[in-house]
Amino acid sequence: MEDSQSRRRARREFIRAHHPDRGGDAAAFAAGLAELDQFAAGWRPARVVVAARAPLLVSPLRALMHRAGWRRPPSRVR
Repeated sequence: MEDSQSRRRARREFIRAHHPDRGGDAAAFAAGLAELDQFAAGWRPARVVVAARAPLLVSPLRALMHRAGWRRPPSRVR
């Protein structure tokens, strides 16, 4: 976690210092960003996938209700 935060912080500092809108050189800015992105290309955060199965009768019941045109009533919150 610390590593990703330090990389993000370094990228933001580079952008603040070298952005063309703040007087930096556009070519140097693009080259510097490409270098930073190439450095970070080897690092990727772990993907988290959460999959939950619906209870046995929920899926067929949901399909039947959809086929019948049932819609949820509107919420009562205003």
